[in-house]
Amino acid sequence: MKNNSNDISQELLEIIESYINGSMNTRELNDFNQLLELDDEFKTKVEDVKTMLLGIENQSLKEQLDEIHKDIPKTKVKKSKDKKVRYLYYSKFAAAAALIIAVGSIWFFSTPQNEKLYSKHFKPDPGLPTTMSSTNNFDFYDGMVKYKHGDYDIAIDKWKTLNENSPENDTINYFLGVAFLANKNVPEAIPYLENAAEAEDNFAFLNDTYYYLGLAYMKEGNIELAKKNLELSNTKKSEEILLKLTN
Repeated sequence: MKNNSNDISQELLEIIESYINGSMNTRELNDFNQLLELDDEFKTKVEDVKTMLLGIENQSLKEQLDEIHKDIPKTKVKKSKDKKVRYLYYSKFAAAAALIIAVGSIWFFSTPQNEKLYSKHFKPDPGLPTTMSSTNNFDFYDGMVKYKHGDYDIAIDKWKTLNENSPENDTINYFLGVAFLANKNVPEAIPYLENAAEAEDNFAFLNDTYYYLGLAYMKEGNIELAKKNLELSNTKKSEEILLKLTN
C-alpha cells in the first residue's frame, strides 16, 4: 500500500465497514477474531478504529462515506476548514486500517496450518442437560452449569475434585479434557482425554473423545497422533480435518 496518507481506496473502506457491520464471511471473521485474541495491543488499536467509525456514524455515516467514495480518485484536498478536519480524521483512520490489514496478513500467513485448523474446528462440547435430578451427582451437574456458562475455571475445580475420588470415571475425564481445551490449556487437557479414550466401546462420548484428542495433538503440532485419533473418531468433522492434514 502506498504511504500517501490521503490515498484511501474504496476497497479499504469497505473492508473496515464489513467488519463493523458484521458482514464478513466466516473465515475472515475467524481470522480477525483469532488475531484479536493473540495480540492485546492489536485489540486496542481495533477498538480505536471502531470508536472512530462510531464517531462517523453519529455524524451521518452514510452521507460522509458516500462523499468519500466519490472523492477517491481525487488527490487534492479542498482548503475549507471542515474539509481539512475531515481529511486529518480520515488520514488517521487510513493508517489504523492499514495496520489492521497488514498485521492480519502477517498472522494469517505466519500461523501454522495446524493452528488455523484447530481455531476453525474447535468448539466446546455443548454439555449435558443440567436437571440435577440426582443429589448424588450434584457437584458434577453444578460444574456442568458453570461449564455451559463459560465459567471453565470453576467447572474444572469441581470436576478435578470428583476425578481425584473417581479417576476411572470416563465422563468426568472427558469433560475435564474438553473444559481445559475451552480454557485454552491444551497440555492439561490431553491426559484427561487420553484416560477417557481408554473407555469401553460403549462409552457414549468415545468418538467425541478421539475427536477432541485429535484436535489437541494437532494444536500441539503432533500431527501423527492427531491423525491417529481423528481416524478413530467416526465423525464427518474428523474426516474433513483429515483431508486438510493430508493435502
